[in-house]
Amino acid sequence: MTDVDLAAHLARTAGKLLLAVREAGVFSAEALGKAGDQTANQFLVHALREQRPDDGLLSEETVCDGARMGRERVWIVDPVDGTREYGEGRLDWAVHVGLAIDGVATIGAVALPAIGLTLTSGAPPALPPAQDPPRLVVSRTRPVREATAVARALGAGLVPMGSAGAKAMAVVRGEAEIYLHAGGQHEWDSCAPVAVAAAAGLHVSRIDGSPLRYNLANTWLPDLLICRPELARRVLALVEAMPPPD
Repeated sequence: MTDVDLAAHLARTAGKLLLAVREAGVFSAEALGKAGDQTANQFLVHALREQRPDDGLLSEETVCDGARMGRERVWIVDPVDGTREYGEGRLDWAVHVGLAIDGVATIGAVALPAIGLTLTSGAPPALPPAQDPPRLVVSRTRPVREATAVARALGAGLVPMGSAGAKAMAVVRGEAEIYLHAGGQHEWDSCAPVAVAAAAGLHVSRIDGSPLRYNLANTWLPDLLICRPELARRVLALVEAMPPPD
């Protein structure tokens, strides 16, 4: 399989495993999240080590031994992005399988198992016409000040949603025009979604306009912006002009 075919196959299969674990009906919501994370992680880690033994690997659910730092190709996976949403039986959770090459999110597959959809960097959907005023997807529990301020300035509607992957794919699928996050994430939260979004022709960057970089020693990524390219300059300018928090 090609890299993108492998990413899609693994994300889709992990999603099926997660649905099976949830449908077993033997776990509480909290225990379900843990069981799902561990089940999907074991599958993804073993499969990638079997299929791409010479590549590096970074997973949210596996302790990093540092071996990835010497590799040009590093798979970055999130077995369940949106564990809370998964445990609650919601639709807005995802499986991320991404490949960073020389620090760039290059290959990605994001499965949305609850709705039976997997989006990839190899065959992203065509972007539908943008809505005006735009829609800005935000956390359903803790929208960040930068996102709400940009939404006010643009007259944008807010679309609350769960996982980072679901939010990013909402922009790819034309359900929103902007995903701006400034509350901090890890590399596994955005690598695969960023690869898919970039392949679809969307703008992807940090909120200061600088490139997103992956396979760093510190996996923390403070912020990101995924949006329609025609809106990027205005959104970045609005963020730059914001006063510092009190």
